[in-house]
Amino acid sequence: MAQQSEFLPKGLSEAEKELITEFQFTSNRFTPPPTGPVRAAAEWEEVEYLLVTWESNFQGILRQIVAAGVQECKVIITTQNQASVENYLTAGGVDLSNVSFLNEPWNSIWIRDYAGNTIYSDDVGELALTDWIYNRPRPMDDIMPSAHASFTGTDIYITDSGTNDLVNTGGNYMSDGLGNAFASSLILNENEAGNPYGVSVKTEAQIDGIMQAYMGIENYIKMDVLPYDVIHHIDMHMKLLDEETLLVSRYPSGVADGPQIEANIDYVLSNFQSVFGTPYDVKWIDAPPSTSGSYPDTGGYYRTFSNSLILNKTVLVPTYRPEVDDPALAYYQELMPGYNIVGIDVDNPGENLISQLGALHCITHTIGVEEPLWIVHQPIDEAISNSSVQIDAMIKHISGINNAKVMWREEGSGTFNETVMSFVSDDNWTANLNIVETNVEYYIIAEANSGKTLARPIVAPAGYWTIETMLLSVNDWAEQQISSAYPNPTTGKVFFNLGKLDGNFKVSIYNMLGQNLYTKFIESDEKGQLEIRLKESWQGTLIFTFEGDFGRIVKKVVKF
Repeated sequence: MAQQSEFLPKGLSEAEKELITEFQFTSNRFTPPPTGPVRAAAEWEEVEYLLVTWESNFQGILRQIVAAGVQECKVIITTQNQASVENYLTAGGVDLSNVSFLNEPWNSIWIRDYAGNTIYSDDVGELALTDWIYNRPRPMDDIMPSAHASFTGTDIYITDSGTNDLVNTGGNYMSDGLGNAFASSLILNENEAGNPYGVSVKTEAQIDGIMQAYMGIENYIKMDVLPYDVIHHIDMHMKLLDEETLLVSRYPSGVADGPQIEANIDYVLSNFQSVFGTPYDVKWIDAPPSTSGSYPDTGGYYRTFSNSLILNKTVLVPTYRPEVDDPALAYYQELMPGYNIVGIDVDNPGENLISQLGALHCITHTIGVEEPLWIVHQPIDEAISNSSVQIDAMIKHISGINNAKVMWREEGSGTFNETVMSFVSDDNWTANLNIVETNVEYYIIAEANSGKTLARPIVAPAGYWTIETMLLSVNDWAEQQISSAYPNPTTGKVFFNLGKLDGNFKVSIYNMLGQNLYTKFIESDEKGQLEIRLKESWQGTLIFTFEGDFGRIVKKVVKF
């Protein structure tokens, strides 16, 4: 309690550094994992609660967050000074109708790192929270998730003891909602032999097993820590905007963490795919320097635009000064059309949050809705003019789905048309749109048997996806959908990324004498990344042919 009079940074204070080896991080609050399959929610899914801890040193920033939050969901504020906070919010014009106060002791403002994370049983079933061990000697913060769970009547699963005593922090975690999650290798370092937390030593496989059991994470992608981000939380330089889009901080060539970030992204692109079986779509956003031009390697703070919060139809973005903020906010609006993009200054002299090594994502957390209506769809970016485009989506609700529609219009038109989607199987729905010579704007809307409706994008019809119409032949289109081979040259195997090709086709390999070395037939459901292992005897230039309804596409590979 006494620590509330002293502001605690995102990292360890000097006093905490001396305390950490003596502090008891594990406890008897351990709960076994869920008994059935669970799914960790993604940040862009439906949110019921926004969570903040009220720190008077940053009440101006918090008031702006709450003001935006009450427009989107319920807000829970942890404070033991409710009357004072109510008066401050009311004086700032904030409507308290959606605000609740949690009267619990706390240690720090950094709720992203210690609050619980939303999971669902059987994809869209029972809502629950998971709680890891917080990597700071802050006992009141560490038990805050249990207080949130009790306050909201939500079940909670805790990894605080036994062989599942996992040290982890929320800022070093992000999920795509479909079993893939990202982290830095901090998760490995803090649970290895010699860790200062007194937790059991775990291999990477054991850590992966805990994340799978408690959160349904099947593919836990870990990247090297960055030399200048002393906290090593990935939310300071990377953010998932949807199932396949990564927003990543960019530095000038050779500056600060730029080289390591680029190496990490190369590692991800070379070894992993989005859930759709396609490469992640990386969008770069410039990390701003100080007013004097300093970056973290020359004494500047770790400024970032990726440490943002997606809150239903609003996105809160940290800001610094207009000349760097305006392009960043415009880029967010371009990437997330229809969303309410709200900039909040974290770099002002009175409340310099960024100097404490954190921004907006770090001081907020969320709890998802009960009974979510979950829609997963890979947007169609391009299509050939005068063709038919298939729109596929996975749609789930605990009560079942009554109907689903594709709402679409030609670009420039004011009215959306509707095309009814047909149920295929296993929660999959489909529809076909006829594309002429004009770009098409579209979104998906579904109604559950309970009567609940939801669109994807969630902001539709204010926001939607756009299909760019291309005046290409079918063969030219296919040429664009089959990537160049990599690595090329190669010594053993080769990969191709396959885009939105229609129908089945075959791939064949020939040597320069025209002899057929290999043929494989590719079914329509096998597309994504194509891996072919090359025999040692195949040397020199190899000719790869892809043949289907689109015609014949040729690629060359050099084999050593």
